[in-house]
Amino acid sequence: MSELQFAVASKPRRSPGPLISTALFIKRTLYHIRNNAMGLVFEAVLSPAIMMFIFTFLFSGAIAGSLSEYIQYLLPGFILVTVVPMTVYSGSTICTDISKGVYHRFRTMPFWQPAPLFGAILADGVRYVLALVSVILVGMNLGFRPEDGARGIVLAALYVLLFTYSVSWVFAYIGNLAKQAETVSGTSMMLIYPLLFASNVLVDPATMPRWLQVIVEINPISIAVTLTRGLLHGNASAFGLATGLGVCLLMIAIFAPLTIWVYLKKQ
Repeated sequence: MSELQFAVASKPRRSPGPLISTALFIKRTLYHIRNNAMGLVFEAVLSPAIMMFIFTFLFSGAIAGSLSEYIQYLLPGFILVTVVPMTVYSGSTICTDISKGVYHRFRTMPFWQPAPLFGAILADGVRYVLALVSVILVGMNLGFRPEDGARGIVLAALYVLLFTYSVSWVFAYIGNLAKQAETVSGTSMMLIYPLLFASNVLVDPATMPRWLQVIVEINPISIAVTLTRGLLHGNASAFGLATGLGVCLLMIAIFAPLTIWVYLKKQ
């Protein structure tokens, strides 16, 4: 072997950087999702469609007097009712890796160590997009018509995805602390569903007692729903845009660094 060949053969491989490492873990998470394709179809496509039918026909007559009027109010909020609970999967995936010892194996490998966090969170976008499309298609068939047309749908969908990814960091943090994936799921029900239903998703807060209106107005879900409605109908205000984006950035600024720090400090 020549000196040049020896130098090339003995040169150590470079460790994968952040982008390559994250891409590998996105692929890993997508592989697990693909292995449960039937479950994905039920939870991200069929379940949102069925729930959309139930809520629309159950409440439209009592709240708005007609289906066509209520669907205009309901659909923007119902997108969040459908998508936000799915953020629990990010935390569950991380918790499962830690509880099964896979985390300790990752810690011995020479790659960018936060990659498992980013990979799990980003790959779950498949669930969010499918649920978004399912709800919007069903809503359109039931008579929903966004006043801002296709542009409104695209802008609202992008915002909902940003908000959902922001919430994912909250459950990624919980996934680092929980001992079992079931704990993450149970925590999600305690945190998400009170926020979802104590909001302006189903009913206009103007019909509520004043003290409840205050609670609903400061609810992050209500802020997100208000901006989503505004984007769909082309009447989002500058204040609504600022507060809607601000809620997302605040959650990311708090929970993303905290989650990464806790993950890297685990023994």
